[in-house]
Amino acid sequence: MGTVIRCEQIDLDALPKNHISFLRIVTIANGVGDLISIPAIVVKGKYEGKTIGLTAAIHGNELNGVSVIHRIIKHVKPSQLHGTIIGVPVLNIPGFLLGQREFNDGRDLNRVMPGKKRGKPAEQYAYQIKEKLLKKFDYLIDLHTASFGRINTLYVRADLTSPLQRAMSLLMNPQIIVHNNTNDGTFRNTASALNIPAITVEVGNPHIFQERLIESSTNGVIQIFGHLGLLKDLELQESSKPVICSRSYWMHTKKGGLLEVAPKLAEHVDKDQLIAIQSDLFGKTIHKYKSLEGGIVVGKSINPVAQAGDRILHLGIIGDVTTESPSV
Repeated sequence: MGTVIRCEQIDLDALPKNHISFLRIVTIANGVGDLISIPAIVVKGKYEGKTIGLTAAIHGNELNGVSVIHRIIKHVKPSQLHGTIIGVPVLNIPGFLLGQREFNDGRDLNRVMPGKKRGKPAEQYAYQIKEKLLKKFDYLIDLHTASFGRINTLYVRADLTSPLQRAMSLLMNPQIIVHNNTNDGTFRNTASALNIPAITVEVGNPHIFQERLIESSTNGVIQIFGHLGLLKDLELQESSKPVICSRSYWMHTKKGGLLEVAPKLAEHVDKDQLIAIQSDLFGKTIHKYKSLEGGIVVGKSINPVAQAGDRILHLGIIGDVTTESPSV
């Protein structure tokens, strides 16, 4: 690895072509006055082209995306690249070091975007991410996993009314694609507000590396590079036709107790199908949960200890949406 450069900003014009640069982008100060720095790997191609951002671990315990970015950087040669890749293996450095999902003030970075210049710690950090990283991208692929106590399919969230976001989603070759264009303070929605086409890829489960999902996601990202023209002459593979959902939502518990969720990931469920049983500490069944609609299991809880209001199952409602007219 080459020399790591500590800097305030990414100056793409100043970085050499046909080269990989390793940067640390300084952000806000922590409790002892040291500036928190975010690692960025910039692959600047031999040829001119667009800039794509690959980001992971905006939740500090979501690790599969870290490995995806490392593999992309090893696979793609600058001499073949038309444009620039900015890989950010860990966005949430404090959360990563603590092994937790949230920022070190307890807030979810992916719900406080676009942040505030003079806000709370997480808001100031989010603002720095937007200004110093996101605004450098022409496209964004934001890599996530499930949270603690839950597991996910390999699925994509995107605004499927956008032909480009739809194409990017299909090229990831996920199990499921969920249409989502809600303005909910996420990194992806902040990108969209800046007219940066973006998708969120959920790569399995937290705290671990899952080889099969990492490999599949790596291949999907490379396919997107080909579609966007960053890699010329790349033979695009056909999608395995993922299940498309027009919307999705989590079902929640009504009581507290031990929870057992029956359906498997990506399993189709019917309306009124039994999906979970909750019992008390004496082993007595206290509630049975049924599916509110027919759909597919996008994710589910695997933590048996569930208080009232905890998540049970992420249900995708199968159906497509109408796309806009293509735009350049």
